[in-house]
Amino acid sequence: MNQLDALKQFTTVVADTGDFKQMAQFQPQDATTNPSLILKAVQMPDYAPLLQSTVQQFRGRTPDEVMDRLLVRFGCEILSIIPGRVSTEVDARLSFDTSATVSRGRRITELYQAQGIHIDRVLIKVAATWEGIEAAKKLERDGIRTNLTLLFSFCQAVACAQAKVQLISPFVGRIYDWYKKQAGAAWVEADNAGANDPGVRSVAQIYRYFKQYGIATEVMGASFRNVGQITALAGCDLLTISPDLLATLAASDAPLERALGGPGAAAGDAPFVQLDEIRFRLALNEDAMATEKLAEGIRAFCADAVKLEKLMAAV
Repeated sequence: MNQLDALKQFTTVVADTGDFKQMAQFQPQDATTNPSLILKAVQMPDYAPLLQSTVQQFRGRTPDEVMDRLLVRFGCEILSIIPGRVSTEVDARLSFDTSATVSRGRRITELYQAQGIHIDRVLIKVAATWEGIEAAKKLERDGIRTNLTLLFSFCQAVACAQAKVQLISPFVGRIYDWYKKQAGAAWVEADNAGANDPGVRSVAQIYRYFKQYGIATEVMGASFRNVGQITALAGCDLLTISPDLLATLAASDAPLERALGGPGAAAGDAPFVQLDEIRFRLALNEDAMATEKLAEGIRAFCADAVKLEKLMAAV
């Protein structure tokens, strides 16, 4: 059994890509996309016609509507390949606007439904700002399931759990990147690998806390830099993995054992945490890594949304 098949015994494997033609070979259950992945895909020869046909079909509509229709077009193609759910992201430029995020989330859902896609197969992806979490709470009350992304801290995870969101995506690799950069020459890779990886530790803490208190929100590790980070989180509810790392797992027959949860796993002993907006903002502010990576991630997704709009305008 290769490592990818072994991982599937413990964890729901999710493909993290807009390149849906690569996806079938790995047989993931779900798939995730984001503005950067879609931007990358539409610049590939295989997907340029999809961009052109969508823009031409809806020429004259507002750029934000055309963008949503393009994202849904990709999502529908992905859903024709996978058996589970696809995550489609709300424009990151709305990350601090609760009402606008709710409106876009509803519109994306309606566009999927117009294509005959059941609401249960779609997750609306929203940045885990306070405003984004509040928007997700409202969408969940409407029966629209959400995936809270750009999540780097325990306080973001707790706030998402309180909002009863369907799923969270803590970013393993970007946490790792920050700590490695901060350490500089003092960083020793061997001392910060596997279960000691700062990104892995963050996800494991969230996972154990959720299981300790019976929190239904699914935990999906994301943004991996190497296979070691993935294997150290085997047993997490879901892991969303790039095609390159999926291929690496599929090519390896090295042993892979469950690292989180399972029969006999120790019960957590973390104190229960309750957050209101003030406590959330203070806790996030106290976490320099999470504050910086959240802001950086939103800026990058905003920049890619602008680039995508320019590509659409040039068609």
